[in-house]
Amino acid sequence: MQRKFRTCAKHIAFALGFSAFLPGAAFAAPPAPTDQARVITYVPGRVLVQPRAGLDEQELDKALKVHGGRRAKHLKGVNVHVIELPPKANEMAVVKALQNNPHIKFAELDEVVTPDMLLNDPYLSQYWQLPKINATAAWDVSTGTNVIVAVLDTGIDSSHPDLTARLVPGWNIFENNSNTADVHGHGTATAGTIGEAGNNAIGGAGVAWNAKIMPIRIADSTGYSTFSLIAAGINWAADHGAKVASISFKNLGNSSSVISAAQYMRSKGGVVVVAAGNDGTLQGTTPNSNLTTVGATDSNDARASFSNYGNFVDVVAPGVSVRTTLRGGGYGYGTGTSFATPLTAGVYALMLSANPSLAPASLDSILFSSTDDIGSTGYDIYFGYGRINAAKAVSAAKGTNTADTTSPTSSIASPYSGSKVTGTVAVNVNASDNIGVTKVELYANGSLVAVDTTTPFAFSWNTNALSDGDVNLYSRAYDAAGNAGASVPVKVTVTNDTTAPTTVISSPSNGAKVSGTVMISVNATDNKKVSKISLLIDGAEVAVSYGSSLSYSWLTRPTGTPATITARAYDPSNNVGIATVTVYR
Repeated sequence: MQRKFRTCAKHIAFALGFSAFLPGAAFAAPPAPTDQARVITYVPGRVLVQPRAGLDEQELDKALKVHGGRRAKHLKGVNVHVIELPPKANEMAVVKALQNNPHIKFAELDEVVTPDMLLNDPYLSQYWQLPKINATAAWDVSTGTNVIVAVLDTGIDSSHPDLTARLVPGWNIFENNSNTADVHGHGTATAGTIGEAGNNAIGGAGVAWNAKIMPIRIADSTGYSTFSLIAAGINWAADHGAKVASISFKNLGNSSSVISAAQYMRSKGGVVVVAAGNDGTLQGTTPNSNLTTVGATDSNDARASFSNYGNFVDVVAPGVSVRTTLRGGGYGYGTGTSFATPLTAGVYALMLSANPSLAPASLDSILFSSTDDIGSTGYDIYFGYGRINAAKAVSAAKGTNTADTTSPTSSIASPYSGSKVTGTVAVNVNASDNIGVTKVELYANGSLVAVDTTTPFAFSWNTNALSDGDVNLYSRAYDAAGNAGASVPVKVTVTNDTTAPTTVISSPSNGAKVSGTVMISVNATDNKKVSKISLLIDGAEVAVSYGSSLSYSWLTRPTGTPATITARAYDPSNNVGIATVTVYR
């Protein structure tokens, strides 16, 4: 197993264009795993970072420089940066330090993840999984037509007779090219579970046998992948028309990068389905509404002994001896949550084909409520909401009215109205919707600052180029139907300038004796701008100029007492520069 780790580390490092890993380098493991049931393996010299929307790259570079880090790759759709660290860097320490930076939404290790499959030799002759989930009845309504399902895996054998007609162009994220050939076998097996062609007189059928399959290779020849590769694959799928992503790898609910990518796909109307894992243990993974996590059952509707369980499991599906396609053109049986996952992804495809206007939140609600409750009554940690039922899900999807006319609500959570702000300002926005918020825009005095597509909605607003003074901030939230809702404006005051103008009374001079009409001349300079000059004689204002100079004719009267001439120059930030002379009349 150690040799496999070394090989995988080398391949993954080079595939992403990193030169920090030498051949034979091994994955690293922190001394204290964050989850008692999970041993973390990660790529050395690399961390993943998502800054707030709007943060300048120069500011991000400053935050990275103190750790010797540099930006190596940017997943633009989800605004996640792959950061390369110097040799012998302490990745955990860097992650913790960046997590404390107010302008960083999250930082995490680039963990290594494994596929969740155990392949058996071909020995059965029936697709028991299809009648178990009532797929044949669902086909009376939908077979997945016009829906693209992205399979993020080891590639797909495009020459397989039961897959070749179902494929659409995908991408090799691992090697950054268009070659999506299967280098392992796992990808072809999971793809067939979804889209093995039906009604073609060969083989069997996938659950959504008329759907299109988009191969996205995110793993090396040993089947290993990383958070960054999977996040990039989701990003690519979302940008190229996929509405369902099937990812038969475990621990993905522990990655902020993957969750952000899944939220990005949901903002485009798609859903992401992932595997619960095959450790057969209780997992502490936090549930997340952006991922549908699937456990495995056997032909008797019992939980498969290997299937992980916990509050993060949403549904279960057949995952023991599931018949499917194999690399090389044959057929066989696969066991693992790797196969429960694509079965569930296929049901999503059937639902979307039956009702293409369904939003992700509606798809989830229908899928969860249409299951067969095979565990304890209601939700439980072993079976989630229950075992998927394709016919019930498709029927409910077909009959759902999807018209959404409710606009999201949004509000500026911070800074507060009346705040004084300087430099780069952290702006937090609260947004909610009856179905789901897809993006939030931040505006300053009507000008767009930045757009955020992932929760929590958080921005970094650079005020350094602005003139000091009052600024109205407001947010605008959108849902998948295009409904928009703007927040109440929050007025803040930009106070970057603390330098007072330099003020000079050039005439008369200090101590001068004056009589008759005296010309008073004042000049002022400022690092930004002189907005106003006020002239006072013995404390009473006698003249005002809205510029950098002032001239005033003063008719003096002989009194035999001194007079004080004061000039006050103001800049837009209300910094004041004062000059005073005393003259004698």
